[in-house]
Amino acid sequence: MPHSIYTRMISFSFYAAVDLLKQEQVHGIIRPQTSTEETFFAELGQKSHVPIISFNARTSSLPSAYSVRTTPDDSVQARALAAIFRAFEWPEIAVLYEETSSGNQFISHLNKAFQEVDIGLACMVPIQTSAEDTDISKELNKLSRKQTRVFLVHTNPSLGFRLFTLTKSAGVMSEEYAWIITNSLSIFLNSIDSAVRDSMEGVVGVRPYVLNSKALESFKERLRRNMTMSNTTTTSPITELNVYGLWAYDAVTALAIALEKIVPFNSTSLGPRLLNELLTTKFRGLTGDFELFNGKMKPLAFEIFNMIGTGEKTVGFWTPERGITRDLTSSTGEKTYATSAKELKTITWPGDSVTRPKGWAIPTTGNLRVGVPWKHGFTEFANCFLFPPSINLFITTTRTNIDWSYDDMLRGIPEDYDMVVGDVTVWAPRAAHVDFSLPYSESGVILVVKNKKPFDMWIFMKPLKWNLWLAIVVACVLMGVVLHILENRVTSNDAGSIIENKERRRAIYWSPVTVLAFPERNMVSNNWSFFVLVLWLFMAFILMQSYTANLSAILTVDQLKFSFSDSYYVGCQEGSFMKEFLINQLHISPSRLRSYNSSEEYHKAMSKGSENGGIDAIFDEIPYMKLFLNKYDSQYKMAGPTYRTGGFGFAFPVGSPLVAHFSKAILDVTQGPNMTAIEQKNFGPGYSSQDPLSSRISQQRSSLTLYDFAGLFFIIGSVTLFSLFCSETAIGRKLTDKTANFIHILFHFKSSRVMSMEVDGDTNEPVANDDDDVSDVSVRDGTDTTTRVIEAGPENGEIIDNVTDNNQQ
Repeated sequence: MPHSIYTRMISFSFYAAVDLLKQEQVHGIIRPQTSTEETFFAELGQKSHVPIISFNARTSSLPSAYSVRTTPDDSVQARALAAIFRAFEWPEIAVLYEETSSGNQFISHLNKAFQEVDIGLACMVPIQTSAEDTDISKELNKLSRKQTRVFLVHTNPSLGFRLFTLTKSAGVMSEEYAWIITNSLSIFLNSIDSAVRDSMEGVVGVRPYVLNSKALESFKERLRRNMTMSNTTTTSPITELNVYGLWAYDAVTALAIALEKIVPFNSTSLGPRLLNELLTTKFRGLTGDFELFNGKMKPLAFEIFNMIGTGEKTVGFWTPERGITRDLTSSTGEKTYATSAKELKTITWPGDSVTRPKGWAIPTTGNLRVGVPWKHGFTEFANCFLFPPSINLFITTTRTNIDWSYDDMLRGIPEDYDMVVGDVTVWAPRAAHVDFSLPYSESGVILVVKNKKPFDMWIFMKPLKWNLWLAIVVACVLMGVVLHILENRVTSNDAGSIIENKERRRAIYWSPVTVLAFPERNMVSNNWSFFVLVLWLFMAFILMQSYTANLSAILTVDQLKFSFSDSYYVGCQEGSFMKEFLINQLHISPSRLRSYNSSEEYHKAMSKGSENGGIDAIFDEIPYMKLFLNKYDSQYKMAGPTYRTGGFGFAFPVGSPLVAHFSKAILDVTQGPNMTAIEQKNFGPGYSSQDPLSSRISQQRSSLTLYDFAGLFFIIGSVTLFSLFCSETAIGRKLTDKTANFIHILFHFKSSRVMSMEVDGDTNEPVANDDDDVSDVSVRDGTDTTTRVIEAGPENGEIIDNVTDNNQQ
């Protein structure tokens, strides 16, 4: 119908309604309404206090208190459609709708209902009421190139039936496709011709269910007889009354029942009274139980049918209380809400297939455009190459611009790419315009720095400060002197039972050290010396354990410490999200960041250092850094905390059904038994994302080198060479003899003087023999006699002190 004629008809209806209200005493209006007329009649009824009864309006909101609708609204139908799509496990659908105000309101209800069951709207295709066949074909051709294979049609009968006649030529009415129609079309199927019905083979539809009662059959028979009597001049078949006609009949019946309840009639208040009686009217109508709820028809059951051949096959029902069910009459008494498609009978889909379409497919025309980053480094994760001409499934999209970034590629979805694969990080800011699969790699950002090299030839001295070393040396010397004094007071009898007196005195000075190396030897004989030596051993063991622990900390724990210098620079990967991450989340100044493309560039920059145009540290994701550490081994290490990211995944358009399938495939691989072998084949031996320690511990050597203890070996070697020099060379022996004679003369001469003074003071007189070389001093006390002989050698001045027991002689 031309738009100008349609506009004039609406204007005439408006004028006729206003004229009736003015000239005649009209107390109610019942008529079909379009979305254009709805606002006008609602305002008219509100001002004139006249009920406006509609039997075909479908929007859920009532424009005024005097609006009454004897039909279920679109929100109930949207819930039924959502339940059906959920039962068929379709992740998303495409909607073709008439671009009118009622069509837009239907999309709003549909979107809300689909969100509740987690079903996406892949695309919404608005079609003008006056659209030509070429315009419709163009939209259908666009849909054929998309992944979605499920289409919902919500248009007026004229537009919708023209659309289905064009589907076969567009190639979208075949196997793996699914078409569903709403009641805007399904109610009028009794008026279509055979050509349209053939084009809709396999379509599934929903419509309000009307029970085929005796009253309905009697009414249809009377209507058919009356229409036959009135159409005697034509041979055209009589069109059966659809549900809109039945709703109109029930609306008139409800109005008549309400009027009968109003006695007596009062023209001044008839409108409000009529409205109140109408809202409370209940009866059994042609379409079932008539009952209004908030001015609208109470939700009814919806019939789910399948178009086969020249008719429709009922495959199930949906009710707000029971959900999807095969039969409304069968009831077990339990009010459970069913959501499974198993409740439905077998459906024949387009292409004469009885297999339920999965709802998506790779387009059969054209190529799946896959974006792959073209990189100079870290090609272990993404290495772009050209497919042979015989393979046209993928078109590998490369980036040769030096200013490219991963974010640029993701922003090209879906205009430039159908998906992007490779080392694409799952990151929250990116999820606003793409959907990601599950990650296939480890997640997290870490810091990599150089290994500290504090080891030098004097590292064994570092656990203790110089004052502690000095205190230990002084304590050893003092302890030796103390033990010498204590052991000097031991009697000859006690001393002779352990070692020779001469050797014992020499060992006393070294006892604080030798007792640690030879604990099984008895170094002392005095009880007080033993007590002092035990306390010294207690202190020495504490010092040794503290030394060992501190040296271990220097060689291990201290290597994990790291701090930035004042002129530091940090490296990150070119084109990745790391620069934005470091600036926004770690608050590192952009002037401190330098970008690189490969492990080699990282290593070269780290070798230079910040002062020479390089960097001091690297911030990057764990998979990259594990490759880096695996390549350069002990030169670098991970340090600091791990910052969370999502790992590497694949990117798809929002709502793409491929996400779930790729995610399942990734789980099958990453959790399979061959994951470690795959990683080591592609990333090198030693790499494993399943090793919990490999992400925190570098692959550096744990053994120490000769250089680390060169200072200690130097001291020991020097002492050894000095001992050999003094023992095996004439000069050394002469120097040693002179030094020993001097020490013996100094200490033993003083000891002899002290002993002589003690003997002279006794009652017993010593016996002395005059001799040039030998002096005997005998001391007699009772029956025991002890003789001390002091010999002085004439040649080397050596003093030999012998003590003999006369009784033993």
